Amino acid sequence: MYIKIDDLTGHQVISLVAEHVHSMTLMSPPESTHALGLEKLRGAEITFWSAWDHDELAGCGALKELDRRHGEIKSMRTSLSHLRKGVAKQILQHIIEEAKERGYERLSLETGSMASFEPARKLYEGFGFQYCEPFADYVEDPNSVFMTKIL
Repeated sequence: MYIKIDDLTGHQVISLVAEHVHSMTLMSPPESTHALGLEKLRGAEITFWSAWDHDELAGCGALKELDRRHGEIKSMRTSLSHLRKGVAKQILQHIIEEAKERGYERLSLETGSMASFEPARKLYEGFGFQYCEPFADYVEDPNSVFMTKIL
């Protein structure tokens, strides 16, 4: 598998992002859905990566710069055909290393509080993320949990 910066123009990536956004809207009420669509993912403050197994898209993830010391993980998604193959772990490790290279002191994320998000929470816990208060523009929400890792 290889991970590369992606410009979000390829049909496989566009489909995976659409699948991600759609899935999040099915699992969370609108006010609790924080998944970013293509246009926002193309913002200057966001770096988006795609992970590939030869010519097949395995997953994606993004890093949003909140300020020069703090980043946020966005749009972590594994393609259905690559679930439970370690794709998310590799993407997350890649994002953490990039955040360290940028000199960030902290990396944070928002994910769902429902049972369907438990695998994601376990992944982040395994990488040393701890539960925290809302950060950036987030507010307390029973459908969200917030996690952070000091780098």
